[in-house]
Amino acid sequence: MIKLYEHPLSPYAQKVKLSLIEKGIPFEVEMPNLFSGGDAAFRAANPRLEVPALVDGEDTVYDSTIILEYLEDTWPTPAMLPKTPIERARVRTLEEICDTQYEAANWGLFEIRMFGRAKGGLAEAMIARAGEQIAKLNAHLDRALGTADYFNGSEFGWGDLAVVPHVNAAAGVNGFPPPAGSALAHWLDRVRDRPSVQRVVAEALASMGGFEMLPQLVESGAFVREYRDHRLEWMLRSGGTDIVIEGMKRKTIRFSAEID
Repeated sequence: MIKLYEHPLSPYAQKVKLSLIEKGIPFEVEMPNLFSGGDAAFRAANPRLEVPALVDGEDTVYDSTIILEYLEDTWPTPAMLPKTPIERARVRTLEEICDTQYEAANWGLFEIRMFGRAKGGLAEAMIARAGEQIAKLNAHLDRALGTADYFNGSEFGWGDLAVVPHVNAAAGVNGFPPPAGSALAHWLDRVRDRPSVQRVVAEALASMGGFEMLPQLVESGAFVREYRDHRLEWMLRSGGTDIVIEGMKRKTIRFSAEID
């Protein structure tokens, strides 16, 4: 059986799980201990020490988009990608936008609200900036959806599983939902009714127990968060340069592991 190394809150792991569920592929999950860098099996599956990582027999695949490609190539039915090249390019572009800009805004809000990285006026300004960015991203997605039922067209697929983790987190956790009555709001209601989405969301919410202790864990240096590419860019552009410097000094932030 396929093993997926994941964390239920990771939008990258969520989209892979959605594809696995929608395709009916049996799989088991394991959450590596990212505090310690994970065990030898996890490090072998992904030398960058990031989730998700997929193990299929003797083979390993990492990076969420590459995993989705692997699943599509290995289990082509039901297809998650649209049929035409231009439609495939369109949903992959939506995935790229969500994996970088949307993820960074949600992640920044978690850093401020749940991890306590910023206080007072700085926190308020950074939260406002994230809200403005999410509003613009939601407007872009609303235009991209248009009058279609799904980002893939008439059926749920790649575009939808790539978008839903981010829009759902912004709406359900961070308090920045799509405008009421918008096409994107109706789409979110529609996809939330899918068994695959309900399962992934329930697992994410269940993993949030004890999160009230996160600021103390960060302050003590016991919790380390990964500041990779787009996340670091968001923090620097949003006024969090001192947060990054302080986190590096205290060793409460890390970057992607270099491959040996």
